[in-house]
Amino acid sequence: MPIYEYHCNDCDHDFEYLVLGNDQPDECPSCKSSKVNKLMSRCGFLSKGDGGETLKTSASSSSCGGCAATSCAGCSH
Repeated sequence: MPIYEYHCNDCDHDFEYLVLGNDQPDECPSCKSSKVNKLMSRCGFLSKGDGGETLKTSASSSSCGGCAATSCAGCSH
């Protein structure tokens, strides 16, 4: 059962929601607004060398490595 991240457009609150099947959150747990959007979750990968040293990380190779946005929807990178 995956946990997804959501963002409320009314109160700017980010929250997690356990999704069962096609279930989606009906409202923001903070302000009860129904204007919520699923966020793109971040993931990270490491490339290791023969000696176990980190050669490359997905975040450092991306233009979004230092991004502070809560969603990629309006990103210009």
